[in-house]
Amino acid sequence: MFSDVLNVDVGAAAAGWVVTGPASDGVLLPGGTHATPAKTTTAAATPDATRAAVDGPWERKKELTPTFLSRPPRRAEVRRSPLLCKGCLVMFPILFRIPLPHMPLKLWWALAAVIAIATIYGALSYRRGERTAALVSLLFAAAAGFGIWKWKAISYEAPNIPIYSYGVMLGLSLVVGWYLTLTLAEKDGLPKETMANCYVITAVAAIVGSRVLYILTNLDEFKTVGDLFALRKGGLVAYGGFIGGFLGSWIYLQSKKIRLLPWADAAVPSLATGLLVTRIGCYLFGCDFGKRLPETAPAFLKKLGTFPHWATGTLENGDGSPAYVRHLDLFRGSPLEQTIHSTNHSLPVHPTQIYESVVGLTLFAVLMWQRKHLKFRGQVFFLFVFGYGFLRFLLEIIRDDVERGEYGPILAEHVFVPACLFLFAIAFTFGISLGITNKNARTAARVVAFVPAIASYIALRPASFGQVVNVQLSTSQWIALTTALLVSYFYAQLWQSARKAPAMAMALGEGANVEEDEEEKVDEDEERERAEATDDAPKKKKKKKKKVDAEAAEAEAETETEGDGDGDGEKVEAKADDKDAKKDEKEDKGREPKPATS
Repeated sequence: MFSDVLNVDVGAAAAGWVVTGPASDGVLLPGGTHATPAKTTTAAATPDATRAAVDGPWERKKELTPTFLSRPPRRAEVRRSPLLCKGCLVMFPILFRIPLPHMPLKLWWALAAVIAIATIYGALSYRRGERTAALVSLLFAAAAGFGIWKWKAISYEAPNIPIYSYGVMLGLSLVVGWYLTLTLAEKDGLPKETMANCYVITAVAAIVGSRVLYILTNLDEFKTVGDLFALRKGGLVAYGGFIGGFLGSWIYLQSKKIRLLPWADAAVPSLATGLLVTRIGCYLFGCDFGKRLPETAPAFLKKLGTFPHWATGTLENGDGSPAYVRHLDLFRGSPLEQTIHSTNHSLPVHPTQIYESVVGLTLFAVLMWQRKHLKFRGQVFFLFVFGYGFLRFLLEIIRDDVERGEYGPILAEHVFVPACLFLFAIAFTFGISLGITNKNARTAARVVAFVPAIASYIALRPASFGQVVNVQLSTSQWIALTTALLVSYFYAQLWQSARKAPAMAMALGEGANVEEDEEEKVDEDEERERAEATDDAPKKKKKKKKKVDAEAAEAEAETETEGDGDGDGEKVEAKADDKDAKKDEKEDKGREPKPATS
């Protein structure tokens, strides 16, 4: 759902400012200006030595000048545009720009809008009886109010606002996840309104968690408290988002007395689609790239893995895409530096963003298949955690971006990696493989699970002891391995429980049942009211019909009595005469004058 590292620091060029310098050495930038890198040292350095001690990024020397004030370059001095490079796809880190009015934009205007929206949403939630949602809205409004008091003097002024491709893809993944999660939750019998609120809380907690994990793995980048909130200077870590979202949804569902695992089963397919979509945003931006491809790699893969040199100022710590900047740092002073400058793009690398996007699509298909064969709540969630953990561990082996962070013991690569993959195989054998009901298929899957460990040992084994490569595991690799082992244990436990009590294993929780009963009661009341409204008209018609029938029967009875013998006829006539006499007597009394009163 979230990029592992999002590096979106926008320098002066993002706001329409570019670096200018001598035209003889310049690179053509959008707007007709040039960027000139500072002179670099030429001390010889091998790639391995450069990896051990990387020089700083390119140094920017020239002054910032607005684009419209710079002089157009002479045609003979123009180099190829940095956004176009031969042999690589054109990336789009910025999809488009929104023009701004020529006036300062106050930060408190946006915060005031947040207060208004939070207040309206909170009022509506309170009227519906959603006190938790109303409280969260109140907290957002209070935080925005504090921001207005704290930063009322801050303003922003620029010709335009750049809209980044990663941000668009992240927003798209949240929208897709919203509809997918709520649809699956409703199918599973979970209360839709509660799940909608849970999704919002989970998304916010996931973004916070992803930011926190990035900060913890890159502490050296944050010098002040303000840097913690400057998202332009850092990024987001996918596993931090998973952990944050998990904790946020657990806290919310506890208050609703709904089990976490049914919600997790409905939500994890949206994480798979999030990987599919957001990693495309990573690819367009160029972050989260892989290691260099071998010379024997297919031509199409080299083209996919070649990232161009962008305009100066797109990144604060260098000129060009992250892979381009990384390679300039690694191979400074070597012949490869001249190759990078002449081609104006990075060396071909593994497009790990595309690999992980394919992983997301594959996991989504597997999860949707697993939903049709559920034995206990949490089965889909555990399958995702294990599957993504295993595949992410493998992808980290070929990742090359430096912001991931590495921890733990330093061991020989040909021993450390196979040992971890062996643990994955053990966890699969005694946990996840229980979900394969066919005995022969389950046995075959367990045997295949040990193949990656053996294959990695053969592939990574050095030709001699002196060529041993020592490595540390990245943050994501440690989390992937730990979570895979944990979910495999719980998978086995819940599988056994499901065999003993199938109904209990598929329960949603007390809160879900209460809300279902309330919804059913409301539906019954509405149906009863509709039925009463539709039944009123026939009842009135029936009453009128009964009255008419009664009068007709009475009249018929009277006529029949008249037809009976003469004695009976005389009695009827006498009764009729008595009635007429009494009627005339009443009329006469009504016409008598009333006595005067004093």
